[in-house]
Amino acid sequence: MCLAVPGRVLEIEERDATRMAKVDFGGVVKDVCLEYVPDMQVGDYAIVHVGFALQRLDEESARQTLELFENLGVLEEEFGDHWGKAAKDAGAERPAGTELPAPASDKEARS
Repeated sequence: MCLAVPGRVLEIEERDATRMAKVDFGGVVKDVCLEYVPDMQVGDYAIVHVGFALQRLDEESARQTLELFENLGVLEEEFGDHWGKAAKDAGAERPAGTELPAPASDKEARS
């Protein structure tokens, strides 16, 4: 499944003449292209699909959507631990070098 997921812009930079951002999706941080919404600022929320911010979103709507996606399990499907799931499904241990970073605390994610 491929979703458009809300995320919060943490930082913005120009990279190879393209406006890019680090975006937090409830603790998962990804690089996102801001070319479709050039007026995005740090702290804004955006709907992101396949690495492109498509539109600005208010904070409350973003939080409600992230909570709903998490409850439905679609965040795990979209951003989840694919190495760990494959190992578990195979009855094996997680391959060396595929450990996940420690999750950001809820307080850090909201700052």
